[in-house]
Order: sequence, then C-alpha cells, then structure tokens
Amino acid sequence: MDSLTLPTLKCAAKTFLKRISSTPIPTLYGVTDGKAVGTHVEHSFQEYLSSLFTYMRGSSASGIDFPELEVDLKVTSVRQPQSSCPFRDADQKVYGLGYDLMIFVYDKTDDVEKQAARLKFLHAMFVERSKTGDYQTTFGILEILRRKGNQDDLIAFFEERNLPLDEIGRAKLADRVLQAPPEQGYLTISNALQWRLQYGRIITIADSGNVQGVENLLA
Repeated sequence: MDSLTLPTLKCAAKTFLKRISSTPIPTLYGVTDGKAVGTHVEHSFQEYLSSLFTYMRGSSASGIDFPELEVDLKVTSVRQPQSSCPFRDADQKVYGLGYDLMIFVYDKTDDVEKQAARLKFLHAMFVERSKTGDYQTTFGILEILRRKGNQDDLIAFFEERNLPLDEIGRAKLADRVLQAPPEQGYLTISNALQWRLQYGRIITIADSGNVQGVENLLA
C-alpha cells in the first residue's frame, strides 16, 4: 500500500464524502448528539483510508488525527458549524493552532421509511495552519502594525481582547509580533478551557476561493 500524503488525503476525502452521502446509516437514526455523528464519520473515514494507505493514526498523545501530516479532522453540523480543540497557549489565537485543519460540514436528516439517517456533506474545507488564527485578533494586530503601533499598543490590545496571558506574557507576545507579524487568520476562536472554533467565515471563504490557504475540497 502507498503511504498517505497530503494530496492523497484531500483526494480521498472528496471520494469518501460522496460515498457516505449516498449511504443510509441505521445506527445514526434518531441521533441528535453531534459528537456521536462526528465520531461515526471520523471512524468511517479512518477505516476507508486504512484500506488504501499506510499511515499513523492519531492518539490522545499526539492530539490530532493525522500526526505525520500534522492535520486534524473536524466534523460538524451545518446548523452550528463549530468544534473544540485543546488549548496549548494564547499564541495560537495569533499565530494559528500549529497544524492544518480538515473540516467536514454535514446536514443530517432521518429517513423514517428506511429507519436510517442520511448525511449530506455540504462543505469540506482544508485550512493551512498559517490561516488558523483568530480573525478579529489577527486583523486588529495587523491594523496596529499598519499604523506603526508599538509594544504598548499591542499590550493594550491583548488586554482588550482578553487573551489568557499575564503581564509578562503580553509583553513577550507583543515583542514577538513586532519581530514576526502573524498572517491573517480566518477562524473565530473563543476563550475557554478548550478553544472553541467556529467555522462560518471559513465556509464562506472556501466557497469563494479567494484566499490562498483555505481550500474547498468539494469544488
């Protein structure tokens, strides 16, 4: 078997989603728990990939689904396209999560006659890690830099945005930003014990095809 690569992962995702979209799923009939649906899709995708490629599956230690490729898979409902991910540090809001994201967005319906669920996948996006920062945070930082802002301006902005940092951490991040400005991110990342990622903007951007690093896999 061939080794899994980033191009083959993207291609396999497109084929898999077409296949699962046309397959009734009795075990998900009547299920309203989005986590249960997501887990079913993730496991089915891993089984599909395992029949075609050799690769290392993610574990709780690696924290992401495809550690060799540094890609994490998220499966979410179109009714509320969001998910959570582990919090590592506040810098993730500025510089991104540190890995690429593959996001499957489905619409679930129940077929009463067949007593089975149907999943229609409306969107599938691939987001490069450099674009996984928080939209408003990175936009604000880049605007401050455009206006020749200094460390004090950045520290004040970090306080306003409630970045989970102490005074020393804010100063360190401000210095880093001045030396290495971040790229514009496109996620909405809410502060919590785990980051809460929201994908509404990513869906719009992927469909438009106007941003390099945000790809519509179903196009």
